[in-house]
Amino acid sequence: MDVASDSSGAGALRNLLVTSVTLLLALHLWLWLRRRSTPRLPGPFAWPLIGNAAQLGSAPHLYLTRLVRKYGNIFQIQLGSRPVVVLNGDAIRQALVKQGPDFAGRPDFTSFRFIANGDSLAFSTVSDWWKTHRRIAHSTVRMFSTGNPQTKKTFEQHVLSEFRELLGLFLAKTREMQFFQPMTYLVVSTANVMSAVCFGKRYSYGDEEFRQVVGRNEQFTQTVGAGSIVDVMPWLQYFPNPIKTIFDNFKTLNREFTNFIHDKVEEHRKSMESKTIRDMTDAFIVALDHLRDKTGALVEKDYVVSTVGDIFGASQDTLSTAMQWIILVLVKYPEMQQRLQQEVDRVVGGERFPSIEDQPQLPYIMAFIYEVMRFTSFVPLTIPHCTVTDTSIMSYTIPKNTVIFVNQWSINHDPSVWSHPDTFDPERFLDPQGKLNKDLISNVLIFSLGKRRCIGEELSKLQLFLFVALITHQCNITTHPERPPILESHYGLTLKPHAYVIAVSLRQDATATL
Repeated sequence: MDVASDSSGAGALRNLLVTSVTLLLALHLWLWLRRRSTPRLPGPFAWPLIGNAAQLGSAPHLYLTRLVRKYGNIFQIQLGSRPVVVLNGDAIRQALVKQGPDFAGRPDFTSFRFIANGDSLAFSTVSDWWKTHRRIAHSTVRMFSTGNPQTKKTFEQHVLSEFRELLGLFLAKTREMQFFQPMTYLVVSTANVMSAVCFGKRYSYGDEEFRQVVGRNEQFTQTVGAGSIVDVMPWLQYFPNPIKTIFDNFKTLNREFTNFIHDKVEEHRKSMESKTIRDMTDAFIVALDHLRDKTGALVEKDYVVSTVGDIFGASQDTLSTAMQWIILVLVKYPEMQQRLQQEVDRVVGGERFPSIEDQPQLPYIMAFIYEVMRFTSFVPLTIPHCTVTDTSIMSYTIPKNTVIFVNQWSINHDPSVWSHPDTFDPERFLDPQGKLNKDLISNVLIFSLGKRRCIGEELSKLQLFLFVALITHQCNITTHPERPPILESHYGLTLKPHAYVIAVSLRQDATATL
C-alpha cells in the first residue's frame, strides 16, 4: 500500500512538472514569436555603464538629428542604463496628438523632484489632479493675457511700460559703454512683465535679489534638459565630482526660487480683501482654494506656489531667450531690420506706439518671429516625456515608463518641409500676396503639442510681437564691426546664444513719447 501510494504520488508530481515545463516553453515560444513579429527599435551601439551619453556631446539635438538619417524618425538610444526612445519628424505629431494620453507622462528623473519640491505642474506626471490643476492654470493664464479685449489691453500696457524702461536703459548703456551685452537686461525685463502679471509689481534693474532669482536660467536649463547627466546616471550625485557640484547648485537655486515665490504668495494671501482679484497670483489662490474646499482630501498640498512658479519661471526663461535671439538676428541681418522698420512705419506711423490691434497688418513681423523660432529652435527638445502605458507607434512596441525625447529641432530643420532649412528667411512664411501662410506657421514647433502643450503659448507670442514691433519702431540696433555675433548656442532646455554686444540709438523718425 505504501509503495503504491508513493508511486502514484510521484507520477502525479511528474505529470505536474511536465505540464508546467510545457506551459513555460509554450509561453516562452509565444513571447519569442511576438518579439519576432514586432520590429525592434533601431539605434546606435550603447557602451556599458554610460550607454550613448558620451556621444551626445555639447549639442545633443544635432547628434540626434543626424541619427534620423540612419535610423528614421523613431529610434532608441541608451543613457546610462535607461533606454530612451527619440521621436523626430512626423512621429512627434503621431505620438503627442494622435496618441497623446499614452505619451503624456514625465519620467521619474532625479532633478524633477527638486523643482517646486516635486509639485511642479510642468515637471510632474499625469494624474487626475494634474488634469484639473492644468485646466485651472490654463484658464487663469488666458484670463490675464488673451482672454478678452480688456485683459489684452492690460497686458499690452505691462509690456509697453517695461519696454520704456528697457529702452531707456539700452540708450544709457550705449552712451556709457558704446557697446554692451544686452542679455541680463532682457532677462530682467521679461521677468518684470511676468512679475507685473503675476504679482502686480515690477522691480528695478538694480534689485540684486530679483536679479539673483531670475538670472540663473542657464544653470537651471542645463540640469533639466534632455540628456542631463544626473538624471540618467543619478549615482553621480553621491560623491565629489563636477556633476555633483552642478547638481548641488541646481538644488540651491530651486530652493531660493521657490522661497521667493512662496513669499510673494504669502504676501498676497495676507493682503487679499473680499476675494478681489488683483493679479494672476490672486486668481490662482481663489481658484485653487475653491478647488480645495470643493474636493476636500483630494488636494493635500498648497499648489499655488508651484503653479505661480511654473508660470513665472517658464515664461520668463523662454521669452528672454527668444528676445536674445531676436536682437542677435536683427544685428546679424541689418537689411531685415530695415524691412521690419519699413513695415511698422507704414502701418503705425510715428505718432503712436504699435499695439496688439496692428498685428494683422504686420505680417512680415510675424513671419520674422516664426522664422526666429524655427531657425534657432531655442527649445530643441521638450522636457522629457514618458509612456504611461504599454503602447506602440509606427509598428514599434514601447513599454510603459519608457523615457521619450521629443526632438523639436528635427521638425524645424526637416528639408522635406522647409526649403533650405539652414538659411534664415522670414519670407518663407509669406504667400504671394504678402500675407502670413497659416498652414506653414503651424509646422513650427517650439511650444510642444498635445497634452503637454505650453499653456503660455499665446501669451508668449503676443509679447514677442509687441517686443519686435516696439523695438523696430523706436530703435536702430547695431553691433561692434570687429566683433560680429555668431549663430551658435549653449545647449540646455533652451538654447542660449553666445554673448554678443550691441549699440542702440533712437530712430530719427520715432516721435512717440517714451
